[in-house]
Amino acid sequence: MENKKEEYYTIDLVRILKTMWHRAWLIMLAGLLFAACGFSVARFLIAPTYSSSVMLYVNNSSSSTSANPYFSMSSSQISAAQQLVKTYGEILNNRTTLERVIAKTGVGYDYKELAEMIKAAPSNDTEIMKVTVVSEDPEEAALIANAVCEILPERIAEIIDGATMEVVEYAIPEYKKVGPSVTKYTAVALILGVLAAGGLLALFTILDDRIHDEEHILQNYDTPILAKIPDLMHVKGKHYGYYYRRDAAKTDKRG
Repeated sequence: MENKKEEYYTIDLVRILKTMWHRAWLIMLAGLLFAACGFSVARFLIAPTYSSSVMLYVNNSSSSTSANPYFSMSSSQISAAQQLVKTYGEILNNRTTLERVIAKTGVGYDYKELAEMIKAAPSNDTEIMKVTVVSEDPEEAALIANAVCEILPERIAEIIDGATMEVVEYAIPEYKKVGPSVTKYTAVALILGVLAAGGLLALFTILDDRIHDEEHILQNYDTPILAKIPDLMHVKGKHYGYYYRRDAAKTDKRG
């Protein structure tokens, strides 16, 4: 039978950690360079975005609070209205609804692009639906949001019998940008830079099969150390070999 040799590869974690410790400056430098790139991308290359929101009251009854000031909703009706918010959100993102919004506002998006700009969700788990539009133009965001206020209730009435929506709050242009987050981009880039540099150093350390000291031999091989060649290049006050001859030659020339 042929002898089968099993090869084991040991990863020296202590050696990897020592390498990272001695190259900590390189890891931090990579992190800072990545952070600078992340900051530059978020600050100068990505266009800022702005948001504008409208609020719509969802009612699953044909009764109207404006027509009947003494009208009140039971807890089950409120719960049903909250569930309808999700249904109304799907109707809002429908192609027909969005094409009507595009036709009314005259924006140059197709319905898929517009769907990515619009988000609908319940406001604090109530029967009020909040529709938020994000755009690179704050006035355009408010224009689209207010168009949703007019078109969505009409679509709801066409599809669901007895369901109504009332506008609680119209949108106004908001000139404070909502994205991109310069801090987030910078922090994420910093972390990626540190991880990338640390990973490369660990990989190079693992692939490095050179013998650096006697401890490496003792840990990885069953071979005794018979002798150790001293490092004569760093002995203080003494000169050997080529360096001694070179220094002696310089002395003779000066003499």
